[in-house]
Amino acid sequence: MRIIDLLSKDAILLGASPENKAAAIDTLVQLMEKCGAVTDAAAYKQCVLAREAEGSTGVGEGVAIPHAKTNAVKRPALAAMTVPAGVDYEALDGQPSNLFFLIAAPDTEDNVHLDVLGKLSVLMMDENFRKNLLAAKNTDEFLKVVDKAEREKDTAEAPADAPVKTGYRVLAVTACPTGIAHTYMAAEALENAGKELGIPVKAETNGSGGAKNILTKDEIKACDAIIIAADKNVETARFDGKPVIFCKVSDGIGKAKELVEKAVSGNIPLYHSDHAQAPSDEKEAKESVGRQIYKHLMNGVSHMLPFVIGGGILIALAFLLDDFSIDPSNFGKNTPLAAFFKTIGEQAFGFMLPVLAGFISMSIADRPGLAVGFVGGVLANMGISFWTIAGQGTPISGGFLGALLAGFVAGYFTLGMRKVCDKLPKSLEGIKPILIYPVVGILFIGAFMCLINPVMGAINSGLTSFLNSLGGTSKILLGAVLGGMMSVDMGGPFNKAAYVTGTGAIATAATAGAAATDIAYQMMASVMVGGMIPPLVIALACTFFKHKFTESERKSGYVNYIMGLCFISEGAIPFAASDPLRVIPSCIVGSAVAGALSMLFGCALPAPHGGIFVFPVVTNVLGYIAALLIGAVVGMLMLALLKKNVSEKKSK
Repeated sequence: MRIIDLLSKDAILLGASPENKAAAIDTLVQLMEKCGAVTDAAAYKQCVLAREAEGSTGVGEGVAIPHAKTNAVKRPALAAMTVPAGVDYEALDGQPSNLFFLIAAPDTEDNVHLDVLGKLSVLMMDENFRKNLLAAKNTDEFLKVVDKAEREKDTAEAPADAPVKTGYRVLAVTACPTGIAHTYMAAEALENAGKELGIPVKAETNGSGGAKNILTKDEIKACDAIIIAADKNVETARFDGKPVIFCKVSDGIGKAKELVEKAVSGNIPLYHSDHAQAPSDEKEAKESVGRQIYKHLMNGVSHMLPFVIGGGILIALAFLLDDFSIDPSNFGKNTPLAAFFKTIGEQAFGFMLPVLAGFISMSIADRPGLAVGFVGGVLANMGISFWTIAGQGTPISGGFLGALLAGFVAGYFTLGMRKVCDKLPKSLEGIKPILIYPVVGILFIGAFMCLINPVMGAINSGLTSFLNSLGGTSKILLGAVLGGMMSVDMGGPFNKAAYVTGTGAIATAATAGAAATDIAYQMMASVMVGGMIPPLVIALACTFFKHKFTESERKSGYVNYIMGLCFISEGAIPFAASDPLRVIPSCIVGSAVAGALSMLFGCALPAPHGGIFVFPVVTNVLGYIAALLIGAVVGMLMLALLKKNVSEKKSK
């Protein structure tokens, strides 16, 4: 399949003039819908926006390649648009984008379209190709430019049975989270930089369709250095003992020549595969211990969240559908339908702590740490100790804190075990992952958790008792702190700390069978309402204080109504980044007010996500709505007072 096969006349628009990035995406999605490639344009657009939230697909040089792989797409397709005047698409090089290709990929195992997408990314690196596309007077001419360039590229490439080249001085591995555009563009940029410098470079691409142009053992052995331009983990053990540069995939595109020159400089440190994971950039190798621990924690939390969200919403539905008057002590399971939802939700919650511990451990020690951490999480959840095994005492779950400890202990123990095992004869290499690591690791974590569980259980019980004892001012202050933290960095460490606190609290409460109005659920309510405030503050300010914003800001600001109501705090980030001293304090105050009022009104939320879609399961939903509205209005008014009029800003 070729690029020309995916691109139809109906999906090409020449000479467009969108006002901003959002308008450009809207136009491209409409083109994709027009050519009949998508079954649900709205769902497809949401996937495109979700990909943009991870990082702009404006790759630089005037090119943007937004993309999404989703079941809302029925066949692989491309849509193209030229914007002669350019539009700000938040490109990597900070320049306007004037050439767009939108990619639609169906969510199937058939990835035949990825080769075509990789070829498109490579072609876009050719300046003449881009100029010819922008100069096309009609769609027929546009398609001819694509067809000609593609045929020339196919002719220039070596045949499939050509002998493998040897003697590459620099090798590279490129990978982006989606494995579609940036992966191939970085590979092409690095290889082109090598040609320009007279330094042979070979790049392996780790795309969605799997690794291509794979580096051989002989090539790795003979090369001077390796460049890992990746925004996700790639297999690096094969580079043990070689000089390796770790960088972002965007650096592979924008700083290709600099990276190749650095690779042959002779000043690159040797990489050793006893590191659990390759850092995503060179700075990461020098990260503080606190930063490393935070990243391991987030790896566990990100894998845990689907279990928390899925199980939590099902349990919330059980409370919604049940009849409290039948048996208050069995609330959630009094009726068959409620019992069905709550049972499934509880089973999902049962996996939550083992998954948390397992993936924290895996983040530290790679795959050997997964089983050890998983078992530690199970034991923390069960509250097993030497005393309970002997028939003395009652198990007390270590809960979220116990699972956290299990994950880190399991990970660092396994990492240490791997280093010790590196000294064993190579003949024993095969038994390490299937015998030594799991048996010794699980035995150790089992003994450790049996010893420490009573302590963690006591801490967990004490913390729960303390939270349940809070009332009046203390309770309101807790809500204000949790709510305010959600706006400090909107998706960063403070935001995540508050969110993990809320999800950890409801995890413990759900495991213990706490009542629907428990303080843990009230904490989660404060966290979520606090996270909904920042986008709403921006949207309201753009609506009622238009003179404080430019026309472009107002248009993008209105989208924040949807993002705020869906609990997507990151919608306010562009405004916070452009005016942090006014926007961030206003959002923090608004979120703190909302969190405090939520606690004051006794609002409780057993679901850890969902925004307005889970409002039906909120205890005292009217009070919750009031807290949300009051907090948003307070933040809006503060922002209006602090922010200067647009005309005043221009006159400075």
